[in-house]
Amino acid sequence: MIDKIGLAIITLFGIGNIKYAPGSVASFVTCLIYLPVYIYKPNFIIIIVIFFIISIYSIILIDKLSNHFRKKDSEEIVIDEFIGQSIPIIIIYSIFRINEVMFEEFFTNFIPLSFLILFVLFRFFDILKPFPINLVDKKMKNGFGIVLDDVIAGIFTTVLYFIGYYFYYSWLVNLKKLL
Repeated sequence: MIDKIGLAIITLFGIGNIKYAPGSVASFVTCLIYLPVYIYKPNFIIIIVIFFIISIYSIILIDKLSNHFRKKDSEEIVIDEFIGQSIPIIIIYSIFRINEVMFEEFFTNFIPLSFLILFVLFRFFDILKPFPINLVDKKMKNGFGIVLDDVIAGIFTTVLYFIGYYFYYSWLVNLKKLL
């Protein structure tokens, strides 16, 4: 019974069993899961604590249950995509929640586009695995390594998103000055 619950968690309740692109589907579903967070605006500390609990528990579950799959880092294990995709979403939420006025502007103007950008960027880094993601993916074949490569992809996604956001915001400010 406990193994069944653990398998359900690490396959993100069956998403990992989808025949085509289970990682992409898991990342997309993760974005959908976080939409209510942006709508109902809970305390970001609670979200961060829940995220860390899920992350640690997932690492333990992957180590314990990876023998149920053909490979150590099997395609069916998609909780790592949930964790990696969550990182930029939670960071952006936390930063914009601190400034309520900025959050309202961000929410009304950028949420759908931002989620799409975060999804595409995360999938880009998770699939292509540039350095050091590729190193972690090849060398660390345990629960921590399986999750860590997606965490790094999530961090890369966040950094690239904020670089793009900075340039967009700078362009918008300069455009408003010209008008």
